[in-house]
Amino acid sequence: MCAVKGYGRPDLLADPDWLWAHRADPNVRVVDCATSDAYARAHIPGAVRIPGHPWLKTEQDPLSHLNEPLHVIGPDAFASAMGDIGVMNDTTVVAYASEGHQWATRLWWVLAYYGHRKAKVLNGGFHRWLMEGWPITDAVTEVDTAAFLPQPDESQIVRLDELLARYGDSGVQVVNALGPSFYAGRSNPFDNHRVGHIPGSINLPYTEVLTDEEPPVLKSATDLASLAAGAGLRPEMETIVHCQGGIATTLDVFALTLLGWDRVRCYYAAMGEGANREDTPLVIGDRTPSEAN
Repeated sequence: MCAVKGYGRPDLLADPDWLWAHRADPNVRVVDCATSDAYARAHIPGAVRIPGHPWLKTEQDPLSHLNEPLHVIGPDAFASAMGDIGVMNDTTVVAYASEGHQWATRLWWVLAYYGHRKAKVLNGGFHRWLMEGWPITDAVTEVDTAAFLPQPDESQIVRLDELLARYGDSGVQVVNALGPSFYAGRSNPFDNHRVGHIPGSINLPYTEVLTDEEPPVLKSATDLASLAAGAGLRPEMETIVHCQGGIATTLDVFALTLLGWDRVRCYYAAMGEGANREDTPLVIGDRTPSEAN
């Protein structure tokens, strides 16, 4: 398994043995980011299920062609959701997912946006927990409700007007977290009105930050740094990450933050917004040398 040694922010990861050792800690809340059906089948003992949909998006401002929400869940709704599962501002949250780390990193990112900085992601998720033989249960965890005070940190978010004004700045690098085919405009799995990528943006597919082993875990610090450098990313630059709807984005944001990069932001409305308007620049094809300069 991937060790935490060498990461700039090793505190962002939890391994199963750490989680088991802290299972009785009243200041630790384990949050399952799976669907309600998956949680009902089996989960980590003591884990609560994330309330509502793990997208953690607002119900307002839908995308007209997909009828899916575009923006992050509002502060009142998020405060209510966290309060319902007993999360306070000083609670250490450990998020995990059944399939794909991006559902856990989505909760990690939304917590960070709302000012909560004591969150970890279970490295390897529920898949690793099962494969290593740790206990599971189908018993619903009952917790006392709590008060959570949302404190939005707007520095975490990039909105479209800022992106349009700054994507070509020499001190800014834009990262597309989806696959190469989507990036190049060869595929359109989300049925967007337009295809392509933001001019000058760099493709760092979120799947590549994980190992190929079973279960997948975050790559080592050395491998993540090599991956980022190989893609043309520089840690000293301001980094704006996006995908289609702000979910896969968060796994790239998490991986770069794990390395210790401290200026990683999220264009969270992503291509769900940018590829469905007529006033946004998009380039079809692989990144060209002129884009890189």
